[in-house]
Amino acid sequence: MPFLSAESARALAELVALDALGDGGGDEATRVTPLERLRGIRSLIAVLEADPASLNAVREALDAGEAWEEIADAAGLSPSAAKYRWAGDDDAIAARQEASRRRKRERPSSAPTELPGLGVAEAAKRLGVTPQAIYQRVSRGLMRAETVELPDGRKYKRVFLPDEPAASAD
Repeated sequence: MPFLSAESARALAELVALDALGDGGGDEATRVTPLERLRGIRSLIAVLEADPASLNAVREALDAGEAWEEIADAAGLSPSAAKYRWAGDDDAIAARQEASRRRKRERPSSAPTELPGLGVAEAAKRLGVTPQAIYQRVSRGLMRAETVELPDGRKYKRVFLPDEPAASAD
């Protein structure tokens, strides 16, 4: 009995057929382009990642007494990543996956650029000191710092050089 799903088997067969075409011997009509090869490879990877065969193999390995370290090594993951992906029953796994998808949807893709003052690393670079030196100057009252919270809940520590106004002064 095959262990791959029908969808995974189909994606694998499609990639094997694409590989058999090779570069088509230079025949323009049958040549496989680099982008077609890349799409085929990535399509197979995506289907295999979603295939229940991985979860089934992990559960069988756990039942056979294998440790998470061995399972992670076989999967090319860290033990914590393997546990995050496969530990628990189907409902627990689905809940973690949904929480992860929700965080990704709600998280902006980059840091905002319209913040007042300077970031700690930016201020340290400008002054030629370490970030720790910036924190020391703030704790000693030599520099002003504020934590700016954005509407989505992200917080940024911003420091103000002596000649820059603070965010609350705007």
